[in-house]
Amino acid sequence: MKRGRIRWWIAGLLFASTVINYIDRQTFSVLSPVLKAEYKWTNTDLASVLIAFRIAYTIGQSVSGRLLDRLGTRVGLACSVTFYTAVAALTSLASGLGSFRAFRFLLGAGESANWPGATKAVAEWFPARERGFAVALFDSGSSIGGAVAPFLVLGLYHGFGSWRPVFLVTALLGFVWIIAWLKLYHPPELHPAIGAEELAHVRAGQSRGTAGEPAVRWIQLLRYRQTWGLILGRLLLDPYWFLVAEWFAIYLLSRGFRLEDSMMGFWAPFLAADLGNFSGAALSSWFIRRGWPTGKARRTVMVLFGPSMLALAGAAFTSSYVILILLFAWASFAYAACSTMFLALPADVFHSSAVASVSGLSGTGAGIGVLISTYLIGVVSDRASFQPIVLAASVMPCVAVATMFVLLRPARGEKQNPLLCDY
Repeated sequence: MKRGRIRWWIAGLLFASTVINYIDRQTFSVLSPVLKAEYKWTNTDLASVLIAFRIAYTIGQSVSGRLLDRLGTRVGLACSVTFYTAVAALTSLASGLGSFRAFRFLLGAGESANWPGATKAVAEWFPARERGFAVALFDSGSSIGGAVAPFLVLGLYHGFGSWRPVFLVTALLGFVWIIAWLKLYHPPELHPAIGAEELAHVRAGQSRGTAGEPAVRWIQLLRYRQTWGLILGRLLLDPYWFLVAEWFAIYLLSRGFRLEDSMMGFWAPFLAADLGNFSGAALSSWFIRRGWPTGKARRTVMVLFGPSMLALAGAAFTSSYVILILLFAWASFAYAACSTMFLALPADVFHSSAVASVSGLSGTGAGIGVLISTYLIGVVSDRASFQPIVLAASVMPCVAVATMFVLLRPARGEKQNPLLCDY
């Protein structure tokens, strides 16, 4: 009897959720040159709208992670997607800087559950040796969504002749997803269609604990250096991705490249990130199959790819569009390989009852880093240029990997800890 494939259908739904999440998020970023011109915003004004999203997203990561551990993955993600889809549609009513800040704040609050929820779903449905690929699949949705958004959004904008209908059309995708999610997703033990063999396969390679155990308190989790390794690592690493996801159109414009003329290159970093997700997952899975401990396999991937992002520094000194795009593409590839490891580690390191909470706390760390970087990008690009920003983006991932390597190495005596897995 062939092993069932329900878990991969669920991974596909998580991928679709991330794609939709990013299309809703990128709609504003792609339209930002149009909105800047219509409302006569400066880069600092634009940064304030992005910061409004980021404040809610940062706080929401920890809050939603905690709620997901209490409510469960099925109900928690359904509520989240319903809320942020409605907000995305209502953004079509925005009329100025203040209303855009308000709608983006609400969107950030809703979207904050996606990564903690997807990480928890992967922890529930996948054994360790498959978890890297499952995480790579859902996380690659950010790259695909980011790559699709410029074509979709600009096509809709030129078709309608206005930016307002664009927010309505892109929001419709979320409502379709909710129907599919509620129909397909259940915990493994309760799924009406799962076979005994697939259930045994799912449970055979998982960590201690079940999805039904009570959530662990934040204060308890913050006593672990592993929690801080994930928080600080993502605080330092994730700002690079949001430089690409939220500022790349403005950056290309500042270098003299019109978005319509440079569209074929615009998606290159997003495609490279998609490849990086799966390359990092494949390499870590290869190490695990060779008998390496899961934590060692994940750390090795980050040590290999994180420092290579220093190559991005060359983008600050080149005037060649092709070279600039290639450097951003490589940095995005390396970033995504590392990011996949960071997203997989909460399920590798912690008991299942704490996975969404730890993932949410690390997401809050990422959000704090992005808040700081978003403010600095707006101010520095207005007063100077993007050159120092690109240089900083090439260095910080190296610091992130070093921090992770120090704090996430298992210590003696921790194998008996009731919240930590044997990683």
